Amino acid sequence: MKKAALGHSVIRVAGGKAGPNMGARMNLLFANDRRGEYPPSLYAEQNPALPPFPPLRGDARADVVVVGAGYTGLGAALTLARAGRSVVLLEAQRVGFGASGRNGGQMGSGQRLEVDELERVAGRAAARRLWDMAEEAKTLTRSYAAEAGVTVHPGIAHAARTAREVRHAHENAERLARDYDYALIEPLDAAGLRALVKSPLYAGGDLDRGAGHLDPLALGLGLARLAAASGVRIHEGAHVHAISHGRRAGETSVVQTGTGRVICDHVILAANGYLGHLDMGVAARVMPINNFVVATEPLGARADDILAENIAVHDTRFVVNYWRLSADRRLVFGGGESLGYRFPRDIAAKVRRPLEQVYPQLGGVRITHGWGGTLAITMNRLPYFARPAPNCLSASGFSGHGVALASLSGKLMAQAVIGQSEGFDTMAALPLPAFPGGAALRWPLLVAGMGWYSLRDRLGV
Repeated sequence: MKKAALGHSVIRVAGGKAGPNMGARMNLLFANDRRGEYPPSLYAEQNPALPPFPPLRGDARADVVVVGAGYTGLGAALTLARAGRSVVLLEAQRVGFGASGRNGGQMGSGQRLEVDELERVAGRAAARRLWDMAEEAKTLTRSYAAEAGVTVHPGIAHAARTAREVRHAHENAERLARDYDYALIEPLDAAGLRALVKSPLYAGGDLDRGAGHLDPLALGLGLARLAAASGVRIHEGAHVHAISHGRRAGETSVVQTGTGRVICDHVILAANGYLGHLDMGVAARVMPINNFVVATEPLGARADDILAENIAVHDTRFVVNYWRLSADRRLVFGGGESLGYRFPRDIAAKVRRPLEQVYPQLGGVRITHGWGGTLAITMNRLPYFARPAPNCLSASGFSGHGVALASLSGKLMAQAVIGQSEGFDTMAALPLPAFPGGAALRWPLLVAGMGWYSLRDRLGV
């Protein structure tokens, strides 16, 4: 899946059959994963876990408490610690446990909305500012990766299914070169894309040489090492149950876990799809959603029949397919819609169908790893920045586009705490409606929406 960061939830776990309030009863932190264990992903197998950070015990004091140790929380904590603030980072599971450590590893350009849509939503000037911030996000992520010893490979192809989608992709590339000074996207016709991607399914698309891909868990673990070395006090197994916010600026807040509490001057919510009911105003605008990824056996020379270059790919389905090759030449492929919050029993079988549609030459290939993850979307696919309380900041809802944007969001929240709020305020000014019915109806909306869009994908409309 395309990025998001793990946070915390106070939703009670409930068993039984799915019902209209299932999403409100299920604790997404623990519903699909074992406590304190990474998912059975290729990334977890290939990246040695860090020594466990201790749980929170008793009372502590900090300038800032960050809730959630994904890219957003780690980026915020690292920025604050390097600015001289005392920071406690609370993670319910393990650092990089959530979508930050199990996504598809694609670092795309721009915001989740393409610039023509951004211009309609926010106007030309704001769209350009948002594009520039997204470019800053890629630069920041590359900087973090270099510092952590993680390789970023250049190139993401955008595979379009229809001639109309191809035209739109080419028009978008032209607009970016003309109006946004971004000339790194190469338009591709059907033959050009097929020579690169080796799939018969697509009508053309483009190749963005300024985007890239990486091992997402390696980046998350690297950020945790950098944060700890900078003085951040990281606590794992520290599930936040409640936050008492100061009612006025300057008053302290109390962040409570099952085994301790932290008194602080500021709180940063970096929870994304795992926010739960920690803040209902945010929850009304940010919907958790699951996606699934598999890794095949090493393909050896067969990998040359999958991708002609070491790039990543995503397509134009609403329930997007996305893929790349790992360092040991496995196909890492994500896809498959979710109509609820429980992971399917056989993730490999669920993802095999779209994988073999894209690459029929891999029919029957052995799948060695299959895992799921929870990301978060918003109504208009723009991230939601908010101030839930006078001394509290939140950023979430990266809508599958968070590998770079989540890290930048953490930095922007940290800068706002320090007193440099221009970037945060630019994002917070974006219009972002609540889901109809707010948090209470998110699960029924998920079922209805995913059913509708998966039908549209199958019909090719």
